[in-house]
Amino acid sequence: MKGSDHKSKFLLTHREREVFELLVQDKTTRDIAGQLFISEKTVRNHISNVMQKLNVKGRSQAVVELIKLGELKI
Repeated sequence: MKGSDHKSKFLLTHREREVFELLVQDKTTRDIAGQLFISEKTVRNHISNVMQKLNVKGRSQAVVELIKLGELKI
């Protein structure tokens, strides 16, 4: 059965994934905001939402967890 199920295994929203993919390329909050046409505050919100989902205290810890979970490739 194909439904909306196969998508729900992903932890991140599309936008959160975009933000973190840029983060691992060593982009700054400002770079990411410019590239995605969103504000720096929005970038920080996405990052903090992901950190809450993962229950970690920092961007780099979030990146490590996302890689372990197969959510992020580097």
